[in-house]
Amino acid sequence: MFGIPGKQAVTMTPRAAAQIAKLMAKGGHSGLRIGVKKGGCAGMEYTMDYVDASESHDEVVEQDGARVLIAPMAQMFLFGTEIDYEVSLLESGFKFKNPNVVDACGCGESIKFDESLPATK
Repeated sequence: MFGIPGKQAVTMTPRAAAQIAKLMAKGGHSGLRIGVKKGGCAGMEYTMDYVDASESHDEVVEQDGARVLIAPMAQMFLFGTEIDYEVSLLESGFKFKNPNVVDACGCGESIKFDESLPATK
């Protein structure tokens, strides 16, 4: 496991936890896996996928009925991130407040990490 012992890799706002728990219940899934992959105009993108079981090295974060799993390769990129769920007149969705991001594109969907962090697939 990557990070500081006793400290969760990510945190969720109450809105994010409620939305994740709602999605899990609606689809009968056991959690939501969050990761990063190469792509987008800034170099990396967040990924979110439903899962029915955790893998052996996943970091599991549970809060208020919500369960988030973080794949091993994404843990160093996501450590310290707060996940929020925002609703506005034009859009709604998950927002990541990630202290490891050094740049983001205008659309907010693509991010860049510090060059000292190793690249992922």
